[in-house]
Amino acid sequence: MMKKKVVVALGHRALGTTLPEQQIAVKRSAKVIADLVQAGAAVAITHSNAPQVGMIHTAMNEFGKSHENYSAAPMSVCSAMSQGYIGYDLQNSIRAELLRRGIYKPVATVITQVQVDPYDDAFHHPTKVIGRCMTKEEAEAEEEKGNYVVETEGGYRRIVASPKPQDIIEIDTIRLLMDAGQVVIACGGGGIPVLEQEEELKGASAVIEKDLISGKMAEMVDADELLILTSVEHVAVGYRTSEERQLEHSSVAEAKNIWKKISSRRTLCCRRSKPQFPSWSRKREDAR
Repeated sequence: MMKKKVVVALGHRALGTTLPEQQIAVKRSAKVIADLVQAGAAVAITHSNAPQVGMIHTAMNEFGKSHENYSAAPMSVCSAMSQGYIGYDLQNSIRAELLRRGIYKPVATVITQVQVDPYDDAFHHPTKVIGRCMTKEEAEAEEEKGNYVVETEGGYRRIVASPKPQDIIEIDTIRLLMDAGQVVIACGGGGIPVLEQEEELKGASAVIEKDLISGKMAEMVDADELLILTSVEHVAVGYRTSEERQLEHSSVAEAKNIWKKISSRRTLCCRRSKPQFPSWSRKREDAR
């Protein structure tokens, strides 16, 4: 009998912000993952990396400024570092929780690259704020390099694109590990955005939405369930309007109808300020 395949997306609240917070938070998340494994599911995990990649980006760039022989680290490198940093804590916590339950199952983190379209409109309209606050002079220097900056409280900060994921480069490795019975952590922080240039993969200055890559990975591994874990009890439809209601259960048809209303007029909205409907969905009568 084929095991049920489940993709679990962990938000930043499931991981904490600082290193001590993360080490505590991953133990709580590990219990949820272990419950799924104990129930017989084949599990793959994606996760957020917003606080972590921001800290890494700031630290690497500050180090580069203070040491003339070192250059600043590009976003793609910072994303790769965050995948290893978070994956290390997460896989060890999951492994330990499984062993406490008498379950021996390998847990592996895959440093994952995600191909994006160089002509995605997101590259012309960046939205993701990253890095430390800069002075006006530093911001102008960034603009001279071709980077986008935005004025924020306390100064200026860089903003990068958030393109849609097109393909997962390491998807065959993820499938192979899942089929071999391993718990897989992949596409951390949305994956490392890359552009294909002949035989080479070049890192893009971008950040991919975790929920979108979670949907993409669920589709590509043929998952039965996609679980997006949040810090709220329910999705709020019509959030902060007179029409607000808690959505406990929804059919696929109803979810698509809600999305159409959100797209056509922003009077109904979810908790996200820029909602996007993942391409992945299983043909089920009900989804939760």
